[in-house]
Amino acid sequence: MTRGSSTARAAGIVTLVVAGLLGSAYVLGRSLVPDQSPRHSTGVTTSADGPHYADQPSVGEPDGAPGASASPTETGPAEAGQDGSGRDGSGRDAGGDNLFGAHVTTGTPRLALTFDDGPDPRYTPRVLAILREYDVRATFCVVGENAQNHPELVQSIVDAGHTLCNHSWAHDVGLGARSADAIRADLLRTNAAIRAAVPNAPIVWYRQPGGAWTYPVVSVARQLGMTPLHWSVDPSDWELPGASKITATVLSQAEPGSVVLLHDAGGDREGTVEALRRILPDLTARFELEALPADPT
Repeated sequence: MTRGSSTARAAGIVTLVVAGLLGSAYVLGRSLVPDQSPRHSTGVTTSADGPHYADQPSVGEPDGAPGASASPTETGPAEAGQDGSGRDGSGRDAGGDNLFGAHVTTGTPRLALTFDDGPDPRYTPRVLAILREYDVRATFCVVGENAQNHPELVQSIVDAGHTLCNHSWAHDVGLGARSADAIRADLLRTNAAIRAAVPNAPIVWYRQPGGAWTYPVVSVARQLGMTPLHWSVDPSDWELPGASKITATVLSQAEPGSVVLLHDAGGDREGTVEALRRILPDLTARFELEALPADPT
C-alpha cells in the first residue's frame, strides 16, 4: 500500500468519526430544547366539523392513545385535585366521595338520562328523535360555544320538553381551579349564549366538565342559582367502547334514582346513539324516566 493511499484512508476514518460526533451533539442539543408545541388550557381543539374535547378520543383513536384523556398538565385538573378531591388523571372523580354537594341521584324513584357536550348538528337531532320515539324527556348539559354556534338546536331541545344544564363555555376541565371571578364569568357567558337561543328557558343545573368538582366552582354555581349535577351511572361512552358495552353498563347499573351520563357531542357519538336505541325499551319498561326538574328545590 502506498503512503498516499494510507493517508487518504486515515482522512476518511477521521471524517466519519467527526460526522458521528456532530450527529450525536445535534441529537443531545435537541433533547435539551423544551417542547414548544402549544397547549390548550381548556382541552379543546377545533376541527372543520366542530370542537373536540381533549378528554375524549378522536374517531378511530384506541383507548389510552395520546390525547385520549385530558392530562393534568394540559387541562389543569391536577391543580383542582390538590385540594384532596381524589381526581384521577382524566379529571373525573376517582372515588366519588368528595363532590362538594353535587347531586348524584334524582332524589326520587325516577331515572334521569343526561347528555353532555352538545348541541352537535350530527348527533343531537338523532338523540332527540330517539327520545321522541319513546316519549322520554332528558337533561342536556350544553357547552356555551356550541349553544352559540347552534342556537336552533338549543331551541329544539327546549321545544321537545327537555331540561337545560350549563356545562361551561368550552368544556374547561380545569375551571374549578381558577379564581371565583373567572368561574363566574365562564358560567355567565354560557348562560348568556343559552338565553340568546331560548330567552325564557330556566337554567338551574350546572355540571362541571370531567366531574372535576372543587369548592369554588360549586359555590359560584350555587350563587348563580344553579344546582351542581354529577351522575351515578357512567358507561364511559366518551372512551368509545362501542354500543354493546355502553348498553350493558347502563342496563346493569341503572336503578331507581339513577342519573345516567351520556354524550351527544365532543367526539364520535355513533356508539352512544346506537346504545340509546337499545337501552330505551328496557329502561322505559323498568323505570319512569324524567327530565330533571326546572326547580330542583
